[in-house]
Amino acid sequence: MLRSTVVFSAMTFLSRIAGYARDALQAHLFGTSAAVSAFVVAYRIPNYLRRIFAEGSFSSAFVPVLSELKQKGDEQAMRDVLDHVAGALLAAVIVVTALGMLGAPWIARVFLLFADPGAGGLVELAADMLRITFPYLVFISMTALAGGVLNTFRHFGVPALTPVLHNLAIIGAMLVLPRFLAIPEQALAWGVLAAGVLQMAVLWPTLGRLGIRPRFRFDLQHEGVRRVRKLMLPTIFSSSVAQVNLLVGTMFASMLVVEAQAWLYYSDRLTELPLGLFGVAVGTVILPQLSRQFAGKDEAGYARSLDWGLRVVVLVGMPAALGLALLAVPLTAALFGRGEFTDDDTRMVGYALTAMSLGIPTFMLSKVLLPAFYARQDTKTPMRAALATVVTNVVLTIAFVTPLDYLGVRWAHVGIAAATALAGVVNAALLWRYLRRDGIFKPQPGWTPWLARIGVGLAVMAATVILLERWVTARYGMWTAQPDALRWMWLLATIATGGGAYGATLLALGLRPRHLRQ
Repeated sequence: MLRSTVVFSAMTFLSRIAGYARDALQAHLFGTSAAVSAFVVAYRIPNYLRRIFAEGSFSSAFVPVLSELKQKGDEQAMRDVLDHVAGALLAAVIVVTALGMLGAPWIARVFLLFADPGAGGLVELAADMLRITFPYLVFISMTALAGGVLNTFRHFGVPALTPVLHNLAIIGAMLVLPRFLAIPEQALAWGVLAAGVLQMAVLWPTLGRLGIRPRFRFDLQHEGVRRVRKLMLPTIFSSSVAQVNLLVGTMFASMLVVEAQAWLYYSDRLTELPLGLFGVAVGTVILPQLSRQFAGKDEAGYARSLDWGLRVVVLVGMPAALGLALLAVPLTAALFGRGEFTDDDTRMVGYALTAMSLGIPTFMLSKVLLPAFYARQDTKTPMRAALATVVTNVVLTIAFVTPLDYLGVRWAHVGIAAATALAGVVNAALLWRYLRRDGIFKPQPGWTPWLARIGVGLAVMAATVILLERWVTARYGMWTAQPDALRWMWLLATIATGGGAYGATLLALGLRPRHLRQ
């Protein structure tokens, strides 16, 4: 499991490097214009549906069923289920895509409910971009189907690498298409569509080389299709609660200044780095493992695997959150602070990132806690937690944003980020409570010294980062005013020093690499 997680994380790291290049180019070329805000809406809606029909709800229901059949050695039944599920999925996403393209103006109006009707034709522009981005759902769903099959057969590398192609396609579109478009930012939407096509074109042939490429059979009443559908429906909220909360934030951000959508987008992209590198990696690797152990009635192995996943994300998630919070403005300045991206944009993204960072450990914990239910083919319990989480997010967003907006505070979008983070805490706490209540999770010995070491390491890391960051500011001025090369040099030095202090403290307190093995 550790080896598979490292492989997945390494491939994801390449994707995040390409993702940074994409975001940096986007910030340089387009800044936080109204057209970028329109793209954020047009991207988040099909991206949320991707969580349902691709690697979110669908994979959470499909992988345990396929893993169970593989564990039983019934290859004919496994292939039959794969063929029929592939056909049903393709039919569903084609219908949803067609409806989305037809209803784009109304969808854009809903998610820009509070926007100023005269704000640069924001609704119309978002609708135009939605018609371009919606077909992405078809291609990415087929890509996710292939990835789920490969993960079941313990092939994690290629599925984890394909998001690199997503970012490269958007980069290529930004470099080539703006000169041919009346609205240059529409290149982003065309890049998303090209990314879906490219990922499917690369990943689908991999199934053929392994001899497991599905044949599309359309029978919605097939036993395997009904079983996946039954498991999938309750997960629509539970496996994509973070995306639902982002959509809620998107709606409320439309009542604020037009740049708020873009500020929240960039802060979200930065929080995605630790989530993708570690949270998603552990969750992806642990789901087929837990599914096999549950199908094989290996309760002791199931408990050890889940315990291992939780310890790893605590070990990594806590310093990741602390580091992002302490270095939010320096990070934003170094990563995006050039071209059309102003100093004011840097500060506003940094404020939102600080608030969002509070939820990173619990976002990562949820990525491990959810597979504990899905592996047992229990999708209803996480749905209850998800519904409570979304309600909490809406209530907190109203409570935080309404007074700030009434007072005319420019950084009112920080209230949306804080509400999203706190809702993530609620989600993880409820999942933990349900696991403990039902006796599913039995903590292994050693949690107290594990948490004590991490706590001391975090204290040393925080002191190191704060002192070095303040010294750099006192010596060279505000991060937004420093030359680009100097900002990068001191940012990397601060991250390396803080991370080194954290690791050295853990080693001094007795933590060893062997403790990371399951």
